[in-house]
Amino acid sequence: MTETTSAESAPDALADVLVDAPFVRLVATDDGDALAAAGLLARALRAVGTPFQVRISRDPVPVASDDTVAVTIGTTRGPHAIPGAARPASVDAFATARALGVDPDPVVALAGVVAAGSVPGTDGSGDALDAADSAGSIRRRPGVALPTADLADGLAASTLIRVPYSGDSDAASDAVNGLGLPADLDADAHRRLASLVAVDVADADGASARAASAVERALRPYAIAENAAPFETVGGYADVLDALAREAPGTGVALALDADSSETLRTAALDAWRTHGVAAHRALDAATISRYDGCVVARLDVAGDGDDTDGRDDDASTAAVLSTVARLVRDFRSPEPVAVAVDESSGTLAAAATAGGRTADDAATEPIGLGDACRSVATEFDGAGWGTADCGGLAVGDDGTADEPVSVDTNGGDITGALAALREAL
Repeated sequence: MTETTSAESAPDALADVLVDAPFVRLVATDDGDALAAAGLLARALRAVGTPFQVRISRDPVPVASDDTVAVTIGTTRGPHAIPGAARPASVDAFATARALGVDPDPVVALAGVVAAGSVPGTDGSGDALDAADSAGSIRRRPGVALPTADLADGLAASTLIRVPYSGDSDAASDAVNGLGLPADLDADAHRRLASLVAVDVADADGASARAASAVERALRPYAIAENAAPFETVGGYADVLDALAREAPGTGVALALDADSSETLRTAALDAWRTHGVAAHRALDAATISRYDGCVVARLDVAGDGDDTDGRDDDASTAAVLSTVARLVRDFRSPEPVAVAVDESSGTLAAAATAGGRTADDAATEPIGLGDACRSVATEFDGAGWGTADCGGLAVGDDGTADEPVSVDTNGGDITGALAALREAL
């Protein structure tokens, strides 16, 4: 099934469908923007008294019936879809909630916008930014977009940046302590931290020319007012949502649905974000990176590392970590338009492309259809493929159940062949 054969739903039209629906099934792709959008829609449905179900899937398939309306988020499948292609899915979800007569949470919408690779106030998110600003929920300040007040903790686990101390809390502490920042951070202290990060991103070994622009979405963040959201900044919120969508979707859905998150839920969300971010960075630290015409490939061993002698937390699932590694390579290490992270021990790979991205450098390019390419290649190797226009993945030997974790036994030869076929397809 491709990403180009189904209808999209404009916010007003989708609201007209939802307002009379006896039951709504929301199924979203496993990324922070789609998770935020699902949360906004679910809260709106709850407010108008419509029963609903929310599910996160690496490859959403709508399941509707006479008494059920299915809405896909992050893809164009099905008659009712919020694709998140032309603009972030959270922007359309915010507009749909308003069309239902509900006052949606603008901070959640803006977190989704950042997770989509966009900037608050652009790509149709002006209404959400105005609403958050009018409510006093956010303020722009210097610094770095982190979810926690603990700078070293945030820098070590953040996947919005790639610096020499990513994945290493001790090294991040040393870097922060070297700045001699005051206990109560003022604007100057935040600027000094941002300068450190910007320089360290650009000067890191293997940094690509794209890294200097990729880091910009982590700088000059929107700080969140106390009690307006469970995290310190909009960008940090986005980073947590993106990690949860892949690492702990149940916790992610609970967080997106809960307007007043408990400390227990916040702690669980941060634990999953930290585990995911650290695992992704340490996997990339150990990766072997090769450049080909049109793509850069990072070969790593996530599933095959059965011990923790390197200090890495291996609780993160292979597919979850691979997709984040692919994005990190694309943003900070790849001079080519496509980055692929492959784990031969599990027979799994993930890919991310700049085409269709929302940064200034990528605005003029067209999506290359990574998801469809992964699906096509997977069929040649008795596997499963998934994804959207600018990200995707495949697993050889997979049983094809898109919502189940990847678990295969392979000697790696098939995934090597699938990688070669994918490179050819691109």
